[in-house]
Amino acid sequence: METLNLPKFPFRTKTEDGKTYILDEQRKKYVKLTPEEWVRQHMVKYLIGYKGYPSQLIVNEGIVELNGMSKRFDTVIHDRQGKPQLIAEYKAPSVKITQKVFDQIASYNMKLHVDYLLVSNGLSHYCCKVNWGEDQYTFLHDIPECFF
Repeated sequence: METLNLPKFPFRTKTEDGKTYILDEQRKKYVKLTPEEWVRQHMVKYLIGYKGYPSQLIVNEGIVELNGMSKRFDTVIHDRQGKPQLIAEYKAPSVKITQKVFDQIASYNMKLHVDYLLVSNGLSHYCCKVNWGEDQYTFLHDIPECFF
């Protein structure tokens, strides 16, 4: 897999039928190792190890209902009361981060009402704080450290 703009981490992998799988510690199972999954696993380890987010408050691949349809989000971090605080959307390193990616995560946020949005392709990372009172968001210079 491609080297990312994140620290290197040790991962448990296995190969079955010529396909490689990586252990997702949040889901407690092996999942197919795709470029997007490579980004997810690095970012989650980064959020835990460098930004102090408790692993037990991080959910990978959850479902959110939007307009009667089930949509799958990449990662959500909850506070200790169970309220979602940050949602992350990952793309493969070859995928450019565009307005369409932000539109995707913003649509999930209409339901989740988090205060922070994070988008990453493993090479470029963008984090913004939502200002609900003014219906706007501010891009941050860095991903915030755990604040709860």
